[in-house]
Amino acid sequence: MDYKIVFSDIDGTLLNKDRELSPATIDAVKSLSNKIPFILISARMPAAMRHLQEELEIGHLPIIAYNGGLIIVDGKTTLSTEIPLEVVEELSRMNEFKCHLSLYHRDEWYVPQSDKWALREINNTKVIPVVRSNDQVIKKWDREEKGAHKIMAMGEIEQIDTIRDYLEEKYPGQLHLYRSKDTYLEIAPSSISKFTAIEMLLKEHFHLSPKEAVAIGDNYNDIEMLRKVGYGVAVGNARQEAMDAANIVCGKSIEDGVAKLLVKIFK
Repeated sequence: MDYKIVFSDIDGTLLNKDRELSPATIDAVKSLSNKIPFILISARMPAAMRHLQEELEIGHLPIIAYNGGLIIVDGKTTLSTEIPLEVVEELSRMNEFKCHLSLYHRDEWYVPQSDKWALREINNTKVIPVVRSNDQVIKKWDREEKGAHKIMAMGEIEQIDTIRDYLEEKYPGQLHLYRSKDTYLEIAPSSISKFTAIEMLLKEHFHLSPKEAVAIGDNYNDIEMLRKVGYGVAVGNARQEAMDAANIVCGKSIEDGVAKLLVKIFK
């Protein structure tokens, strides 16, 4: 099959042990010479993806942020799916959770305090959030008629268990509750996924079919796209479920697995 486009996850897939792009990865993506679009697709916010685009010299290409909840093409939003503000309010009111709730909308990132959780994400994403209480953010977004593209709950394992169980019972079938780590719960609308965003972008912008696409990932939120595109690739450090969904397993992210794969496929 002559593949015509690549969609790549970022964290755990594209970055090295320092959570950066290695020289080999940068060279491999640049070698595609824009003949093969290389699209970043991530749970991250757009601001945490653009510096990577710049390093790869693909800043002119679309990005898929928030696990498919936001698609940006030529600097303009072509798809935006938000968590209703009432869900954000309900979660914020449950003070017994006592965990960190980061709130995201497009390039806005609000943290309730500059704690260890916020500092960890700053280090991971190279983005500085605004410190503002959840209540203040909710009031601001209510005036602006906004919801959240993502809520990130970070806390001890038991706290995250409690939040997950509560949301599953309170909003059955309405939310994606994706546990990227034992201490992280990423909350998004259930109507979107990385694959639904890929489908839309391929149809509306690139005029290609999913069978013509390569997708690369490592985690639970990558499984659907790995299974449904033409060539699904799991990195060597991926969860077993992602490996099972993929057509092939390449090298580990910290060993330039994606770079070596690109050279092999598009030689």
